[in-house]
Amino acid sequence: MDKRSLRDAATVILVRDPDSAPKVLMGQRGAKAAFMASKVVFPGGAVDAEDARVPLSRPMNGLCAGRLEEASGRLNVGALAAAAIREVWEETGLILGVPRTWPGTPPPGWQSFAATGHVPSPAGLRFVFRAITPQGRPRRFDARFFTIDAGRVAGDPDDFSRASDELSHLRWVPVAEARTLDLPFITQVVLAEVAARLPDLDPPDTVPFFRNEDEDVLVRRLGGASPLDL
Repeated sequence: MDKRSLRDAATVILVRDPDSAPKVLMGQRGAKAAFMASKVVFPGGAVDAEDARVPLSRPMNGLCAGRLEEASGRLNVGALAAAAIREVWEETGLILGVPRTWPGTPPPGWQSFAATGHVPSPAGLRFVFRAITPQGRPRRFDARFFTIDAGRVAGDPDDFSRASDELSHLRWVPVAEARTLDLPFITQVVLAEVAARLPDLDPPDTVPFFRNEDEDVLVRRLGGASPLDL
């Protein structure tokens, strides 16, 4: 597999009311989008170079950071966490951060976030899944999926007024209903993994790594067992 064509990416599964009536935040991609057009997805996207220069309020959870680095020595964990928070901000207008004055000048892609009076916080982000886009797709990502309790959102979790137009029809979808929507295959797989563990949002015992090789689909468990052929 030619990893040079891959971009690191982060996807965030915000879970609301995990103990009672769990819902996840989802939106629909545009019909003309180059990647997963018209599909219902979680907020997420690729890591930008400037994400490595973002001052996080605290380091990521240590267990999750270690698993992120497993088989990915090149990965900048802080940049990945920052990308996750930035994509949530850009696509939903929700803030995963703590009130604090931004030190210095924020990078261009972070100026609107900094203007809210917050710095990004990875508190509560939990690494739960990794997947690589199959070869032959117009865009390929090495995506890491994170869960977080919606209670970590600073402000009103129903206020999407500052969202960009990358996702439409943003809403909190009951988990059972989400399974009936037009989801990408990998989103279905991740959703099933998350739903099976609710209301638990702690780091899982092992993290599934869904790899797409030349001819094989391979899953291994990061921090656990050997690969399993599917």
